[in-house]
Amino acid sequence: MSQSNVLEVRDLSVSYAFAGTRTQAVSQLSFSLAQGETLAIVGESGSGKSTLANALLGLLPNNARIDQGQLWVDGIDVAQADERTQRQLRGRTVGLVPQDPIVSLNPTLRIGRQIAEALVLARGRRYPEVDSDVLALLAQVGLDEPPLRARQYPHELSGGMRQRVLIAIALAGEPRLIIADEPTSALDVTVQRRILDHLQQLVAERGISLLIITHDLGIACDRADRLLVMKQGELIEHASPRQILWGAQHPYTRDLLNAAPAFVARRRPGPVTGQVPLLRLSNVGKRFALPGQHAHFTALHDLSLDLYAGQTLAIVGESGSGKSTALRIALGLEKPSQGHVEFAGQEVSGLTWRQFRPLRRRLQLVQQNPFAALDPRFTVFDSIVEPLVSFGLFKGQALERKARELIARVHLPVHFLDRLPRELSGGQRQRVAIARALALEPDVLLLDEPVSALDVSVQAQILALLEELQRDLGMAYVLVSHDLAVVASMADQVLVLRRGEVVEQGPAVQVFGQPTSAYTRALIEAIPGHSRSVLPVAV
Repeated sequence: MSQSNVLEVRDLSVSYAFAGTRTQAVSQLSFSLAQGETLAIVGESGSGKSTLANALLGLLPNNARIDQGQLWVDGIDVAQADERTQRQLRGRTVGLVPQDPIVSLNPTLRIGRQIAEALVLARGRRYPEVDSDVLALLAQVGLDEPPLRARQYPHELSGGMRQRVLIAIALAGEPRLIIADEPTSALDVTVQRRILDHLQQLVAERGISLLIITHDLGIACDRADRLLVMKQGELIEHASPRQILWGAQHPYTRDLLNAAPAFVARRRPGPVTGQVPLLRLSNVGKRFALPGQHAHFTALHDLSLDLYAGQTLAIVGESGSGKSTALRIALGLEKPSQGHVEFAGQEVSGLTWRQFRPLRRRLQLVQQNPFAALDPRFTVFDSIVEPLVSFGLFKGQALERKARELIARVHLPVHFLDRLPRELSGGQRQRVAIARALALEPDVLLLDEPVSALDVSVQAQILALLEELQRDLGMAYVLVSHDLAVVASMADQVLVLRRGEVVEQGPAVQVFGQPTSAYTRALIEAIPGHSRSVLPVAV
């Protein structure tokens, strides 16, 4: 192993045993990572990215086997090392920033205690300065008021704060290499940018090597010195970001680039005139009483919007901006504290739940997380026909015909109707959720972060499906998203929210091409891969 390299992988092959057969997860992979270098490994689910990370950490599951090759980490071949040696490498030589801070942090322990545990593991025993080191780490990762944060529990922090805590835990052992496994996939675009900026700054200051594992080519091209593109366990391209962006050799890499919303431009039709809006919110505000206090929290302030048939209106903003509150008011699940909501010219903000129910046939929701949106006990058939049964619209053979028609509409095979959600991929589940939303033939679909939980190529397929459905059925969409790349590829009109207030509103071409708000400009500049992106153009 070269002394300048922290990591060398030579001819690595890893397989898994399932039901008596072996499946190849990584095949003859070779690469190196130098001290202080940032390398990104890019690929979809099933490409072997996470298998590689687990192999480097010595955390492969029992049914996995390293069939051949070497994994040199700081002069030690992890593939041949015993458990004690691997444990000594973890934390001290290799730090991990995992994907999901909700899962990775213990909800029952205070933040300071969890960082202290990482420090004690790295140093061998509890030592007098551990409490001050905890506060120093919290400050290093950019968290304000370290003494307060150390006393808090994970649920009391935002997603970005929790991710910074995971970075602090990864830094506790002063590692030479940090593996960041999809470190920002669940975060808003501006929070994502701040986290990655800070991680890179820490890496540069300490001379640490960084291995970023991601499905997002935009992030990889923005952040890495070199990129490895993997497909089904094989290395298919190894080049600099510039070479990947402007001269990708492999068709699969070009497909990933074409699928990334940041690199795609779509021409949208001009504004609609002379129609009655399907959905209109006029000067809508929403206040929530704070528990145990006489004060109120204003979640929305003076929001107005018009949505027309066949049009996509995007509501953009970070967590806490009021996007979800606006969606709940449009759905009739929350009553506005002020203002009016009209649907197809009818005032609906004062309706009771029973009065609003007939309108729900015309207004349907596609939720963010396809894994949580479907009842795990229901077959796909049961999930799709549930709205039809609820409204008593079809029975018997007519219900079965409608289910087959709906599943075909979202390009899934008819035999999927007998499957359970756990037998489907994330993209397939989201197609089922869309089919269920289409069952009542709505005029408006409310899309709440519909692709944020999906790989980039699956994202592209779902977005293409939504465009096809809109073109064929004439539906209007309200798209709620923190991902401006997705918004740029879909929206006719864009509304930017910040802390409950509208900071920018207008045609997508105008908002992206000539933003008037500094906040909107910051959101656009934070789009991963923005350097190569082509934003909407006028027709």
